Amino acid sequence: MIRANSLPETAWRKSSYSSDNGGTCVEVVDGLPAVPVRDSKAKEGPSLVFGRSAWSAFVDAL
Repeated sequence: MIRANSLPETAWRKSSYSSDNGGTCVEVVDGLPAVPVRDSKAKEGPSLVFGRSAWSAFVDAL
């Protein structure tokens, strides 16, 4: 099981789908069997972890 709150801060990157104006910013971690996702404005808040196929389907739908 991936625990997003135990990942090092350096593992997170801002999603390419996030805006650059400080508004909606989503951060993800690459290279794991699942994709942790969090709000960059609430880094200590809850994170979601998606299966790779579910995350790919979500991104493709955008």
